[in-house]
Amino acid sequence: MFRPLMILAAAALVVAGASRTTPAPRPVTSALPAIETVTAIDTVIVATVEAAGIAAPVEQATLSTRLMGMVTEVLVQEGDAVRQGELLVRLDTRDLSAKEDQVRAGLAAAASRAADAERYAVRLRALYADSAAPKALLDGAEAGLAQAVAGLEQARGAERELAAVAAYGSVRAPFDGVVTRRFVDPGAFAAPGTPLVTVQDGRILRISVTTTPDLARGISRGRMIESRIEGVPAVAKVEGVVPAPGGALYTINALVTDRDGQYASGGAAVLLIPRGTRRAVFVPQATISRQGDLTGVRVLEAGGPTLHWVRLGAALGDRVEVLSGLQGWERLVVTRVSERS
Repeated sequence: MFRPLMILAAAALVVAGASRTTPAPRPVTSALPAIETVTAIDTVIVATVEAAGIAAPVEQATLSTRLMGMVTEVLVQEGDAVRQGELLVRLDTRDLSAKEDQVRAGLAAAASRAADAERYAVRLRALYADSAAPKALLDGAEAGLAQAVAGLEQARGAERELAAVAAYGSVRAPFDGVVTRRFVDPGAFAAPGTPLVTVQDGRILRISVTTTPDLARGISRGRMIESRIEGVPAVAKVEGVVPAPGGALYTINALVTDRDGQYASGGAAVLLIPRGTRRAVFVPQATISRQGDLTGVRVLEAGGPTLHWVRLGAALGDRVEVLSGLQGWERLVVTRVSERS
């Protein structure tokens, strides 16, 4: 009695199961990021020869005095920016006060003698015109006037000389710049020629290098050439090319503008003197991977990215020259920021 019902129920379950649709498998998506590549550039550039020198400021002065006396004030410290005419060091000039009084007295006496001689000469000229005075007397008056005028000029010259000497008691900045050395402190004794402070204006630097005649031959005044100051790239303008002392060599002087102070004044520098052309391979900085002291790039090959160790040269903007390790025109993988150091 119950068996037919059980069979019917089982059949219903089979039919219900068969009527369900089997879900389609979902497509599998790759979790690997897309590879960004660039091409190594094979090009021809100007070949250069490095000539070493020093980037010295064009304007630099070590200040001293012509006086002999004690330093009373030093108003600046090393590193201070100063303006032209600003007082830097003051010396004791009290011993000049007595001389100033003497010079003023001598000037007043000379002026009085010149005035008296002028009045006397005017009277004798009038008398001589009326035939009331002999010519010899007039000539004597004119000679006395000339002598008095000469004495007055001499007194005035002594006053100017003393003022000039007294001016050496106040040492002032000869141009806008920075104090780089302070040699004395208040209380020190300064003799003529003793260095007191050094001021330099580093806004224009001069690179002077010595090179061979064949390299100097193609360099002319006004030409712009590449340079480096303490490793920082700079553009230099050739100031002149002159024979170096002793012959056989030449000195190239080039100027670098440094109004922002990005270059080291007095630092080691090189001029990249052009000499023909050469082949070079450049790659973007973004392709460089660094592992310790080693540098490499990942080249996209048939089997995938392969690391190639390379030797790098100078950077040119956002690109860097590869001296060895690449042939040029390879497809390079752009590295992640974390892989570049």
